[in-house]
Amino acid sequence: MIALSLAEIAAATRGELIRHGDDTPETMVSGTVDTDSRNTARGDIFVAKPGAHTDGHRFVGTAADQGAALAIVEHVVDAPVTQIVVADAVAALSDLAREVVSRVRANGPLKIVGITGSNGKTTTKNMLRTILEQEGETVAPVASFNNAVGAPLTMLRVNHDTAYLVCEFGADAPGQIARLAGLVTPDVGVVLMVGLSHAGGFGGIEQTALAKRELVEQVRPGGTAVLNIDDSRVAAMAATAEERGLEVRFFGEGDGSDVRARDLVVTASGTHATLDVDGSALPLHLRVLGAHHVKNAMAALTAAVALGVSPADAVARLETIELAERWRMQVMGSQSVRIINDAYNASPDAMQAALRTLAQITGEGERMVAVLGAMSELGERDVEEHQKIGLLAVRLRIPRIVVVGSDARPLFLSAIAEGSWSDEAVFFETADEAYEYLKDELRDGDRVLVKSSNAAGLRNLGDRLGDLFS
Repeated sequence: MIALSLAEIAAATRGELIRHGDDTPETMVSGTVDTDSRNTARGDIFVAKPGAHTDGHRFVGTAADQGAALAIVEHVVDAPVTQIVVADAVAALSDLAREVVSRVRANGPLKIVGITGSNGKTTTKNMLRTILEQEGETVAPVASFNNAVGAPLTMLRVNHDTAYLVCEFGADAPGQIARLAGLVTPDVGVVLMVGLSHAGGFGGIEQTALAKRELVEQVRPGGTAVLNIDDSRVAAMAATAEERGLEVRFFGEGDGSDVRARDLVVTASGTHATLDVDGSALPLHLRVLGAHHVKNAMAALTAAVALGVSPADAVARLETIELAERWRMQVMGSQSVRIINDAYNASPDAMQAALRTLAQITGEGERMVAVLGAMSELGERDVEEHQKIGLLAVRLRIPRIVVVGSDARPLFLSAIAEGSWSDEAVFFETADEAYEYLKDELRDGDRVLVKSSNAAGLRNLGDRLGDLFS
């Protein structure tokens, strides 16, 4: 974090300063801000966030012992550290992030990009970071830091030399993206797609679209909206952008795209396409598996070009990426038994894309194996969407479908009903049971997709299989 006095931090967070030792209101603090005491070191700021499983106030003493310079708390804690008492620690974190970013922006070259969408946020963020970090100092989220805690923690990492801040905005209810994006008013807002991810929390896909549109509504005047022309709900956000005087740039395969992809080819070694950008045809050879990642690459490229990056330079940097993110189409195992661990997130759109990628990369004489778990937060469409995935898996002629977990059972029943027989589709209650089956079932020439939502926990099963067959 940039250096601020204790008095300035107290004012920004609307808190009461309780000094310890020789600290004065003018004492300067510039350490890292974190809500995990295990990450706290000398000079840092610890935010005591109440949680569902534990209360951060229990660890203020630990943070103090590790050298924390300040604790932001909701009540005074008996610990040897200066504290700022606030009404709401999470809100205070956001208030502090707003203040820091505002100061950096007012006195430096900082440009800010916000990214949202039902799928692809983290991959697109990583791709854009790879492009921008060779242009100037770039701050982007760790993993999927995109919620009311993670997004402000990312924002607080900027300093006066930061050229680019890339923010990832997730939400499971209306208004959350508006609040997070409103902390920084991005120069560029990227909307990837509107799908059924978190549809249960939003109340349906149309409400999800309104929530994603909140990012466009928070882009600063004179900024740019980067929109997926192939998603009608996202493309319709151009009207909102134009009403606000924003530049609109489209990406996708449809006519009218500023960055357009054609001639897509998916192989076991990567994904290839030709990109039409500003009148030039640029070949793209992504090492990341899956046609859907070309869409993420186009989004990152479009945002980068809006910030003044050369399209050719941006494409060259995209081609250096070997892994979008851990547990996202992560290739493991060996040439004999290839494991694709994509079990960090799974909406219906992402699940379908992953299954189609499995079919595309499996060659003659090789066998497809799909290890599938539940998709979470689908609300009233939960059973229907799982049934659709079972239907797709059979129609893609996947000869071995392994379904794990009771929440995914409708997927298994759908596969059986569609005609999967002779143990082609099997069901296990737990990942351990599935592992015991798979370690004996898998053989040379198998191409294995492990796919589920994070909550289903199959990413660890994918890791185990990857280690077993490496």
